[in-house]
Amino acid sequence: MPALPLTLAVITHNEADTIARCLDSVPFAAEKLVVDSGSDDDTVAIARAHGARVVHQDWLGFGAQRNFTSGQCRHDWILVLDADEYLSPELADELQQRLPALIASDTPAAWLRRSTIYMGRPMRWYRPAVGEKLVRLYHRDRARWSDARVHESLRFDGIAPTLHATFNHSNNPTLVHKQLKVLRYAELKCRDWLDKRKPVRMWQSPFVFALAFLKDYVFRLAFLDGWRGFMIAHTAASYAIYKRMRYYEMIHNPASVARAGDLLDKHGIDR
Repeated sequence: MPALPLTLAVITHNEADTIARCLDSVPFAAEKLVVDSGSDDDTVAIARAHGARVVHQDWLGFGAQRNFTSGQCRHDWILVLDADEYLSPELADELQQRLPALIASDTPAAWLRRSTIYMGRPMRWYRPAVGEKLVRLYHRDRARWSDARVHESLRFDGIAPTLHATFNHSNNPTLVHKQLKVLRYAELKCRDWLDKRKPVRMWQSPFVFALAFLKDYVFRLAFLDGWRGFMIAHTAASYAIYKRMRYYEMIHNPASVARAGDLLDKHGIDR
């Protein structure tokens, strides 16, 4: 398969179970780059065995880590995947057909659609898990990631086309993994809020939980996916309320920031 002037970029930390599938799903990329933040499993060895160049970088936060990664790429056009994501054969074919024209154009980026596999099966109805649009293909001189510690976004000017086929996201192999991720993401989000001195509005908390649950369960059609949809909606609402409670604690007990960080780091949750 002819290589295209494109870098597949993946940031990793202990992704030995998934990194090979991710890398192998993009056989046409002229470069595969893994930026690892200190894995203590076989992630690095597996990545190298599957054709990736590996660079070490201590964790900077999601936005900063992605911007660092962009600077390490050997090609201007970059395809970003997480280690638990991989291209479908249909999207791989579509990219091979459309990339030459995209690369030759002045387009800043392109939208891809993502399908989520949850509890071992694809979600069928829940809107964010069925064809969710994400900007994962971009020219590094025309787009830049926000500096957020978590929930980073790619910023660019101009119109970006949307590809039709989807890539897959094998989302959290167990509920335990999901809850640990919720803890970590909430901590990072609260630190961003702390830096910005966001006002504490605990009075909103009861309404936040109810509205977050209804948004996902009803309006985003999670209820049509049965109990898996209920679990997704409940987890999202719990995350929405927990990060507000945690932020309240950070404001009223500043020592908790360092103590919680030490605990999360000890258990390999915060990096």
